[in-house]
Amino acid sequence: MRTKVTVLGLGPMGVALAGAFLTTGHPTTVWNRTPGRAIDLVEDGAREEPTAAAAVMTSQVVVVCLASYDAVEEVVNPLVPQLRGRTVVNLSSGSPVQAREVAGLVDRAGAAYLDGVILTTPPGIGRAESLLLYGGPPEVFDEHHELLAALGEPLRVGADPALPSVYDTALLSQMWGTLTGWLHAVALIGADGPGGGVSAQAYTRVADRWMGSVRAFMNAYAPHIDAKSYPGEDFTLDLHLRTMEVLTHASELRGVRSGLPEVFEGLARRAVEAGHGDDSYARLVEFIRAGSPV
Repeated sequence: MRTKVTVLGLGPMGVALAGAFLTTGHPTTVWNRTPGRAIDLVEDGAREEPTAAAAVMTSQVVVVCLASYDAVEEVVNPLVPQLRGRTVVNLSSGSPVQAREVAGLVDRAGAAYLDGVILTTPPGIGRAESLLLYGGPPEVFDEHHELLAALGEPLRVGADPALPSVYDTALLSQMWGTLTGWLHAVALIGADGPGGGVSAQAYTRVADRWMGSVRAFMNAYAPHIDAKSYPGEDFTLDLHLRTMEVLTHASELRGVRSGLPEVFEGLARRAVEAGHGDDSYARLVEFIRAGSPV
């Protein structure tokens, strides 16, 4: 038996969620505050209800996908009588504090709760490689794992409903850092000069293979950060700093101005001048954290 599911909110992402549930055979009810968004979904087999309360009553699982947590509270608050005994999966965007507030509201309504974040765009919903993160009780996640897998790969990051939001922010930081570093590299290698004029596609074919080495560094450094011990071994901060100076000089010569080399060099120099030149790159986390040395 496929799980019956209700989707509240039919923006582009909500439509994609409902479509993925329908594609995998889950009986799907939909509701949206603005009428007219469900025409194609209804043609594909969805059931549309005129009120959120009526939509909730048709299903055991209620997926909420609205523009903000304020909108979530506005919609969910009047549904407290209908939510008892059901599971609410909130896939709206918001802060960790707001996630806990909505979790408390749902808990007081007598419903189970999973807070989640979607790490893809609407076209990626339903693809096995798309990642969605969830926070909440393991038994609730396990019970609905098959349903959640219709949207992409479901990964539970912990019991705290605030965790997915924090992961989301951290992963976006890493994405922007990586993409901006890639853009700097593309501009550097594509600029005029000896060895320049390389196309973005040609460079990216090499960079994509190099990312395996970057992942290896991350996995090697993670336990060092947790242990607050940073053995430099054969790639110390002194060596990193000398290499960063080369990058800064090369960027200046080719007129590439992202500001990244100066950030890298400035951070490494602070650590080296503080006496950590023999440590690994992971030592820099201590100069990034709140309360770090200036």
